[in-house]
Amino acid sequence: MLMWLGVSLGVAFGSAVLPLISVEIFLVGLVTQEPGIPWLLLGAVIAVGQVAGKLVHYYAARGSLRLPAFLHRTHKPDRAPSPRRERWAMRTKRIRAWVGALTERCHRHPHWMLGTYGVSSLVGLPPYMATTILAGLVRMNVTAFVSAGLIGRFIRFSLLAAAPAACAGWWL
Repeated sequence: MLMWLGVSLGVAFGSAVLPLISVEIFLVGLVTQEPGIPWLLLGAVIAVGQVAGKLVHYYAARGSLRLPAFLHRTHKPDRAPSPRRERWAMRTKRIRAWVGALTERCHRHPHWMLGTYGVSSLVGLPPYMATTILAGLVRMNVTAFVSAGLIGRFIRFSLLAAAPAACAGWWL
């Protein structure tokens, strides 16, 4: 059981940093194959892994974490921009303006950001990755970030871990 909890922590952390793996699918698969693992403990371990992984994104958005050089933009003034790059710049200009307006609104109403992030950590809408980055951009309090994320993620993953067991008991 301890081995599976360690694997779950690693998968949760990895899926939070690089969202290529769905931790929800992993959790459902694990619970169906290993029903002896307590669902509350599994929910807590995966919540800790997810929030710890999202702290990487939070600190990167906040500017406290230095990103590798290949993730930085490089400006090449000697090249003329292609029409494709100009179209892309126009599209991202609107998105950057929207993010800027949203960031300003979050600065004016910090409780709004806490509520949005809390709901996102529980339900997944708005996307949890986006609210994590937005929380870093608006410099949300780290304690509030961790506690709201842990509570929401714990409830989400505990319910998800309990659901396969509840359905199996209902069918039998």
